[in-house]
Amino acid sequence: MKYKDLNEVVKQLYGASKMHKKQAQIVENHVDEMKEPPTKKKKKQKGGGTRKTCLPAAKIASMSKKERQRLVNAKQKSGKAGKYRRSSKTNVKGARKKGATLRDWFQKEDWRQVNNPSKKCGEK
Repeated sequence: MKYKDLNEVVKQLYGASKMHKKQAQIVENHVDEMKEPPTKKKKKQKGGGTRKTCLPAAKIASMSKKERQRLVNAKQKSGKAGKYRRSSKTNVKGARKKGATLRDWFQKEDWRQVNNPSKKCGEK
């Protein structure tokens, strides 16, 4: 059936009697659903938007100025866009010592901001 036919049925049901009113409402709801497909709401990712890039101080010291700037630009670009993380193309290799656990890496390293190594990771 087409929308026009269904709309005509709705009008007839409303006009026939009170008993058909509920049926008319059900058909009307179906017509509305067919006109506009339900849109999926995107789930918003918590976090994101940060523009600071942090790495252990030893790794920052071993990187060239060009590498550091590329990393900072990628992080700032994704932060401005409100994305949760930067592109995986800018992942840094060799920042963690072999055999170190994540806990060791985060607690025992001196974390600094890549764009300004004189500042610690959380400083403004």
